[in-house]
Amino acid sequence: MPPIAAARSLHDSIRDAQRKVVKIYGAGGVSGLEAYQTGILISAEGHVLTVQSYVLDTDELGVVLDDGRKFTADILGVDPVRELAVLKLPVEDDALPHFNLAASPAAKVGDRVLAVSNLFNIAGGDEPVSALQGVVSAISPLDARRGSHQANYHGNVYIVDAAANNPGAAGGALVNWRGELLGLLGKELRSSATGAWLHYAIPVDQFVASVESMENGQTVADSAADSPKATDPLSLGDVGIVLVPDILPRTPPYIDSVVDDSAAARAGLRPDDLLVLVEGEPTASCAAVVDQVGRRESFDDVRISVLRAGQLIEFTLNAEPIESPDPANEQQGPDDENVAPDESDAVNRDEPADEPDAEPSNAEDVSVDNRDGSSTDGNDRPVE
Repeated sequence: MPPIAAARSLHDSIRDAQRKVVKIYGAGGVSGLEAYQTGILISAEGHVLTVQSYVLDTDELGVVLDDGRKFTADILGVDPVRELAVLKLPVEDDALPHFNLAASPAAKVGDRVLAVSNLFNIAGGDEPVSALQGVVSAISPLDARRGSHQANYHGNVYIVDAAANNPGAAGGALVNWRGELLGLLGKELRSSATGAWLHYAIPVDQFVASVESMENGQTVADSAADSPKATDPLSLGDVGIVLVPDILPRTPPYIDSVVDDSAAARAGLRPDDLLVLVEGEPTASCAAVVDQVGRRESFDDVRISVLRAGQLIEFTLNAEPIESPDPANEQQGPDDENVAPDESDAVNRDEPADEPDAEPSNAEDVSVDNRDGSSTDGNDRPVE
């Protein structure tokens, strides 16, 4: 392809991808917490895929399209393992440009790619978002951390040779030079091995099934609403779990502490475990966990799953106390109370035990040496 035609084709691919990327504004704004991130349109009806973060913890979640139109979005569902969320824009009869997840190709190491996102909030209105050029330098499992916490997701990612994961870029699109979606740009993370910032994207095939579930409205709120109310509801305190303070509308349900000698402590739950499932249903916030647990009766088992160091661990808890055995009963046999003492077996501790009879001695065979050198037997008779 001639250089001019190639440049025009690349420009068209970038511009096509930019129209499918949105700017998201929500919670944050204090030191070190940007109040913006990126998302991508995945349906003509206004479904938006982005990363799950504190930015979404607000009732007024703003989304700005490429053409400058602004909407307030609702959160349909979240994937706490991959840390993704699906939003819905209030649009009707409007065929929005969007990425087709079902037609997304896979990338190979060495492929040239483009990272399209609103990094550093450069585009606040109808300005097009930024595009960075790079290559896929590796495809490997994600081993990364955010502060002292390990990333929840440990599946394969595209490692990109470009500064793709800057503030605000999370939730952006990684596309090939034809503008086809390859993956979703992840959060700002550091490599657990080197401590260096990672520039990566989660491949589409790693989350497409999860997105379909969230897009179809399989949410925590809907499944909980259909459940019957408990007459004597179970609480987290009953099983010994204390969550972190619920200060935001969607505070992640991390365990703050575990009560000693409680069902949670005996099961092995720990502080900093992220509670992601209750009875198989995903939990997006502290409030959702409290609500789902409260739909169980106080005497019921409750099945929960937590994320710990990237692994999903399941526990079954019951608030019923464990009955400890009576120490008084442990010191006697089961029928000791009904057995009368046998006097014939009684032992008089005041009398010494009978000593065994001494062996009979033969006096004639025993001799004693006297001090004067003579010998006598046991009856003082001289021995010749």
